[in-house]
Formats: sequence, structure tokens, C-alpha cells
Amino acid sequence: MSILPDHSPFSSPFTGSGLRTGVVVSHGFTGSPHSVREWARSLAGAGYAVRLPLLPGHGTSWQELAGTRWQDWHAALDAAYLELAEECDVVVVAGLSMGGTLALRIAATRRVAGVVAVNPGLVIDDRRAPLAGILKYVLKSTPAIANDILKPDMDEGAYPRTPVAAAYQLNKMFKDTVRLLPRITAPVRVYRSSVDHVVSESSMVALRRGLTKAPLEVVSLENSYHVATMDNDAAEIFSGTAEFVRSAAAAAGRKADRKDTAND
Repeated sequence: MSILPDHSPFSSPFTGSGLRTGVVVSHGFTGSPHSVREWARSLAGAGYAVRLPLLPGHGTSWQELAGTRWQDWHAALDAAYLELAEECDVVVVAGLSMGGTLALRIAATRRVAGVVAVNPGLVIDDRRAPLAGILKYVLKSTPAIANDILKPDMDEGAYPRTPVAAAYQLNKMFKDTVRLLPRITAPVRVYRSSVDHVVSESSMVALRRGLTKAPLEVVSLENSYHVATMDNDAAEIFSGTAEFVRSAAAAAGRKADRKDTAND
């Protein structure tokens, strides 16, 4: 059932036991926390500290998004990571679509216990993408890429238009992130919809090729489209992510214990 989109950030403290574990969650391009809020809430309910920031240029207007750079989006998620890293022993990063791309960037540049990405993007197949840097001066926006959801009456609350200038930034970020993938060593779990009208299999090919040092697990979603965190397989994503975070935190704890023993 469609509800009024909530674009506000989400945060929760650690309420579990054992290792203090945090999860940074990111929404996608032209979207807002609304599309992944229930995912974040489920993780908070499992006892983890959670941060779900609103990325610059999002949750307002597509015209405002047009004036931002990909570095702004990355910096916002990185700040959320650093905040959790101060409070927690272990941090896992997660995201939907472009949010998954940002999560991979954090894993390549920071110390994380794991990555969960839902239909992450790394390649734009649109043949106009290489020309976006020029097109942005003559074409301000294109039709929306929003609401690729199989479940009826769902609305992710994304923009009605996609700013070409921001799409140009997105393409630049994708290319730079592909370059960083070999740096990732933490385990990566991807939830991948069998039917996705936004992100093609080219992104999965790039991910598999680039993760040369990190174990990759791909979980297929047979009953959801791109915005799977609001679709029929959402419950599987939520419970599976909580399980993955538990496993990643335990593995990080064992690794820290071995390191302490070796230093004694």
C-alpha cells in the first residue's frame, strides 16, 4: 500500500549484546531514505546501531540534485560511517542501487566487516551516458527511473525527473568505484533481482571481475524488481541482512582475538 514518502534520515543506537555492531545504510540515486527505511528499522530492531543519511541533493527536488557532485554523496555516507566507527567495534555497510555502489566505495576505503548491496549499479548501459557531460548543457532532465517495483501500489518517493547533470556524476562515480573494487577484502553479499529494469547484468559482470580479494555471495530474488527493499522479497532481504551482519561481526571478533593472541 502506498504511504506518504518519508525523506528524513534515520538513526538508532546500539541496543544488542556482545560486540557493538553498527550498520550504515544508503538509499539510491534520485531516491531518499524512504526506500530503505524499513530495512534500517529491521536492523535497529535486531539490536544494531544504524545510520541512514539523506544524501545531498536528494529528498528535495531534482533541480537541487543537478547541482551536486558524486563526491558529495560519498562524503555524506562516509561521515555516517565515521560516526558509527567511533561508537562501534564493528561496522557493516549496506545500500540499494547507487547506495550499494557507495557501500562498496566505503568498503574499499575504510575498515568494514562486510557489505550488503541490493541491485548495485556499476555500469550505465545507456549509449547516451558518455555524452552526458555535454548533454547536460542542452538537456536538463529525462524521464524518471523510479518505482521499478513488482508489488502493487508501492511508491519509493523518488524524483519525477532525472537530472542529466547528476546522471553524468553517477557515471563518473561508477567508473571510479570499479577501479577501487580490487581493494575490497571484506565479504560481500548481493541481493540481485532476476528482473531489474534499471540496473543490467553488466554491473554484476563488473562486480565479479573487480572483487579479486573479497568473497562474493549472490542471492537471487525471484519476486521483486529493482527497488527490492520495498518489494515482495523485502522480508528475505531484511532477515538475511541481519544474519549476514551477525556472521560478519563474529568473524571480525575472531580475527581481532587472533591478532591480540599473536601480539601477546
